[in-house]
Amino acid sequence: MTGAKDIAETSLRLTKERDRAAWLALWADNPLLEDPVGGGQHEGIKAITQFYDSTISQVESFDYEIERSYLCGNEAAVVLRFHIVAAGMTLDMDAVNIYTASADGRLQMLRSWWDGTRQGG
Repeated sequence: MTGAKDIAETSLRLTKERDRAAWLALWADNPLLEDPVGGGQHEGIKAITQFYDSTISQVESFDYEIERSYLCGNEAAVVLRFHIVAAGMTLDMDAVNIYTASADGRLQMLRSWWDGTRQGG
């Protein structure tokens, strides 16, 4: 990876492709995932792996549309819309994800803002 925007796009693509190993390999040492912001933090690769296994892997279908992104230094703010099917329910969610790149070009932190008001339709 070369920067936060590349990391963001790769993270989303690997999630869609269900490539667990490659997605987990994106993460830097001592990473942090907060999804959603205010809903609890997952610190370290073990906690992020547990998040993947209990949340992402349970999704039947995952797609997304990036509306726009803003790159500032080692961070990218990505405004997007998720299209998710989980437990037979369709979730269309507007979100803002903030991706932070580490000094060695890996994913140091991901924070996702969404409120779920569009879930179910």
